[in-house]
Amino acid sequence: MGLLARDNPPPKSRMHGDDCCGNSLYTQVMGRYRPPRETGSPYITPEGEAALRAELHALWKVERPEVTQAVSAAAANGDRSENGDYIYGKKRLREIDSRVRFLRKRLDALQVVAGPLGDTNKVWFGAWATVEDDAGEISQWQIVGPDEFDLSSGKISCDSPLARGLLGKTIDAEIELETPAGVTRYTVIDITYQPPN
Repeated sequence: MGLLARDNPPPKSRMHGDDCCGNSLYTQVMGRYRPPRETGSPYITPEGEAALRAELHALWKVERPEVTQAVSAAAANGDRSENGDYIYGKKRLREIDSRVRFLRKRLDALQVVAGPLGDTNKVWFGAWATVEDDAGEISQWQIVGPDEFDLSSGKISCDSPLARGLLGKTIDAEIELETPAGVTRYTVIDITYQPPN
């Protein structure tokens, strides 16, 4: 008599989700999951808070109703599985809802810092600090919250290494920063709490 199939099972194939060691790939962590990023400092300037509130209003009161209406119109056209307007609209609604949830939660946790936290001759949150590096290059940075930083506008997060090095410093103070190119030294040459012209 021949061997029964259960006595001689076929070799496991990697095409069926098994790796070379016989472990199922379905038990391994895969997919697009990313661990949540750490929440930055809860500080924000009045301008930054106003910008977040304006974004929340635009998303919830302006864009979401428009997208909802477009999705309803697309759904009325029939087969939703091949309806690009419907599929894109639903995706955009999920993105809007996710951002709205984040903004509402974040705005509740933020502390608005309207002025310097101490002596105006020192760099504090909200200050514009002008620095000069070893090569004589001058740059100006405003220290703001992590929700409003914009390097192109000269705004750096208070959680960044440069901002942490600048906090509490006075004019002529020197700081050193480790960079991929090596140690860079900066000298504080001006501090102001008024936006530059």
